[in-house]
Parts: sequence; C-alpha cells; structure tokens
Amino acid sequence: MTDQHGATPMIEVRALRKSFGEHEVLKGVDLAVARGEVVAIIGPSGSGKSTLLRCMNLLEQPSSGEVWFEGTQINLPGVDVNRVRMRMGMVFQLFNLFPHLTVLDNVTLAQTKVLRTGRDEAQERARALLAKVGLAAKEQAYPNSLSGGQKQRVAIARALAMRPAVMLFDEPTSALDPEMVQEVLATMDELVREGMTMVVVTHEMGFARRAADRIVFVDEGSIVAQAPPERFFGAPASARVRQFLEKIPT
Repeated sequence: MTDQHGATPMIEVRALRKSFGEHEVLKGVDLAVARGEVVAIIGPSGSGKSTLLRCMNLLEQPSSGEVWFEGTQINLPGVDVNRVRMRMGMVFQLFNLFPHLTVLDNVTLAQTKVLRTGRDEAQERARALLAKVGLAAKEQAYPNSLSGGQKQRVAIARALAMRPAVMLFDEPTSALDPEMVQEVLATMDELVREGMTMVVVTHEMGFARRAADRIVFVDEGSIVAQAPPERFFGAPASARVRQFLEKIPT
C-alpha cells in the first residue's frame, strides 16, 4: 500500500488487534507513518497507545492483523525480528540503562555486539552522540549518578547509535520531574529538525502541537481522530476529543 504521494509508508499496521487474556486492548487499528513524518499518539491512560507502539516493533505480538516496515510484513513466521529492530530505535519510559556500565559503554555496547562495529569506531560514534545530547562530560559516569533527564538523553543516544530508520518513543518524559522534561524534549526537537521519522506516545501536548506532523488520538483501543496539530487542537473532530482536551493543559 502506498500513501497519497505514491511512497511506501515507513511503518504500517493493518486491522491490528491485541488482547491480553479476555481483554481486547487494540480493536482493529489501521495506521500508516510516512518516511520523515512525526506522529504523536495521544489519549487517556489505558487507551492502548503504548501497546500500539510496542506492536510496531513486535515487543508485543499482535493477536491478529498485519505490521509492515519498509515495505515488508514483519509479523510473519521466519522474519528476523532482531534484524528489523536494529532499524527501529526505541526509547522507553524508564530508560533501561545498564547500571554497571559507564555512560560511554551503555552507548557503545550494542554497536559492538549487534552491529559488529569495532570498539574504537563505536566509541567515536558514542562520543559524538553524547555531545549531541549535551552529555559529553558524563561519558565516564554511571547511570545512578545521573538525573532522570540525563538518563533519558543517554537512552536516546544509545538508540541513535544503532543508526535507526525510525525512532519510537513510549512516553519518554512521563517518569521525569517537570524541570527535566524540557531537556529531553529539546533533544527530541533536534531530531525532528533533522528529519527523523518518529512515532511518539506522549502526554506533552506542547511538544505534540509544536513538533508533530499529525496527531493520532486513541481511545478504548481505537483511533478516534487524527489530524494535523492546528486542526486537531483548533477544531476538534469529535466530542470525545474536545472532552479530552478540556481536561489537560495544551
């Protein structure tokens, strides 16, 4: 399937369903993300946003439906999922850094183990990325000495070290103190300016309004509305979206 410009979507889910036991979390979701597009997925807690994101890189296996990445269906038997994930950077809510490794080694490790990059080259890339996220001075620090915002920026650098085609962010600021949120969003803003394809599950409406090409509103396992930010926030398409926006600062 191609978009209106004739290009194959970077990521596409078709009729995606996901259940945990008797509870159906995703109820037949269709969504395509174009190369270079920034999509913000928003909605109430428990609506299925994070599950949708995790199905995109098969951290959660869909109950039914299709997941396509760069023109190939990836939720089929025989697909090398680890190879696919190398092209999809993932940043989690809780950082997932290795506490026993320095910041530099956290950003270097997967390059050497997965990409088979030589250690010197991997460290050079790691140092460049740490400088990019404003943490060059922390390369020999251990995660437990860092603030939450610094840990998350290391996690972003680690994901970027794998040279991904797309970055997936699962509520990357929700575990941070308010004063640390902006430093992480500033790093994400820079990725937007560089043209990185991004799918971001977020409660940060200011970031969504400023940075996203499209807002996707998920409620009770379905996409209820999607639109460019100016239309989504300025002229909500449904009473459910209006009700949601009235309850949160935008």
